[in-house]
Amino acid sequence: MQVERPVKTRLWLLLVGLVLIGLIASGCTTLGTQPKGWAGGEVTDETLFFGSVKGEVIALDASDGSRVWEAPLEAEKSDGGFGCTPVSAMVVIYGTPAVAGDSVYVGAYNGIIYAINITTGEAKKFYPEEGELEAVIGGLVAVSGKLYFGSVDGVIYALDVTTRDTVWRFPTGSKIWSTPVIDSDTLYVGSFDKKLYALDANDGSKRWEPFATEGAIVAAPVVYNDTVYFGSLDRHVYALDAATGALKWRFPAEKWFWTKVVAADNLIYAPCLDGKVYVLNAETGAKVTEFGLGSPISSSPVLVENLVIVATEEGRVYSLDATNQKQRLLANIVELADEALLIRSPLFASEGIVFVHAQTEKHGSLLYALNAVTGIDLWRYPVSSN
Repeated sequence: MQVERPVKTRLWLLLVGLVLIGLIASGCTTLGTQPKGWAGGEVTDETLFFGSVKGEVIALDASDGSRVWEAPLEAEKSDGGFGCTPVSAMVVIYGTPAVAGDSVYVGAYNGIIYAINITTGEAKKFYPEEGELEAVIGGLVAVSGKLYFGSVDGVIYALDVTTRDTVWRFPTGSKIWSTPVIDSDTLYVGSFDKKLYALDANDGSKRWEPFATEGAIVAAPVVYNDTVYFGSLDRHVYALDAATGALKWRFPAEKWFWTKVVAADNLIYAPCLDGKVYVLNAETGAKVTEFGLGSPISSSPVLVENLVIVATEEGRVYSLDATNQKQRLLANIVELADEALLIRSPLFASEGIVFVHAQTEKHGSLLYALNAVTGIDLWRYPVSSN
C-alpha cells in the first residue's frame, strides 16, 4: 500500500460524502430545488400502488396503467425534507408502500404512517395517534397482521395492523433508512450505526449480537440459502450466516453499495455507485464477472425469472441473464420520456412486467411498464399528451 493512500482515502470519502449527503441523501436533485421522493411500488391482485414525487399514493390497473385513484397525503407539518429549503407542505415519500388487508400503508418524511383504503383511496393517519415520529425513509413491511418499519429516530417499530398498537420497539444506535426484511420469524435491518440487526419478529428480542461493519447500512438485506447478504457504505458486500450472524465472506469495491443485491442461481448481483454490477459466487464471495453500466446505480434491481433487471441513475435499463451472464440494453427511459430524469426508486415487477419509476422536472413521477424480456414499452403513467 502507498503511504499517501490513507490521506487520499479520507479526502475522497469526505468529497463523496458531501456530494451524496447533499444530493442523494438530501433528496435535493439536479432536477430542481424541491425535494424528490424515490418510492418504489407493489402489485397486489392486479392493482399497482406507488408513492409519487408529488406526495400522492397512486393506484393503477397493472395491465394497462389506467388510474384507479390518487390519494394526496395531508401534511401535518411543513418540512422541505433532509435540510432542503421548504417550498411547500407536500408530503415527501421515499419508502415503498405495503399492502395488508383492505389498506395500503406508507411512511413519510413528516414522520407519519398513512393508511389508504384500497377501494376508495381515502387516506387517513394511521400512526402515531398524536404528533409524529422522526422521518420514515425506508419502506414498510406487512407480515402476519403486523406492520414493520424503521425511523430516523433509530427505532424499529412493530405495529398491530388491526389495533394500531405498538407491539414492540427496538432502538438501534443511529438513524435507520433501510427497509426491514423478514425471513420466517426473523427481522433483519441495517442502521447508520454501521450494524446489521437480527430480531425476533414476534417480540423484538435479538437473535444474535449485531454484526458491525465500517460504514452505514442503507441497503435492504436479502436472505438466500440461509445466508444474509447486504451492502454497506464501507464499500463492501457482506454474507452472514442467517442463524448465527457469523461472517462468511465480504467483497470490496471502490465506491458505496447503496442498493440491495439480487440472488439467483447461487450468484449474488451487487450494483454499486461506481456504475458496475458485481457478480459474486454466493458461497465464497469470489467475483465471477462484472458488468459496467456507465452510470451510478442507486435503484434496487429486481429478478424476473432468470433475468436481473437493473436501472442506472441516468435512465438506462439493462437485463442481465443469470444463466449465461449476457448483458442487454432493455430500454432507454430518457429516450422514451424525451426529458431529463433520474432513476433512484427501486424497480418492481409482476407477471413478466418490470416497473420503472423515474423522477422528472416536467411530470414529477413517470412510471413505465416494460416487458422484461423484450423491453417493449407497454404503457406509461401519466400518459403522454402527444
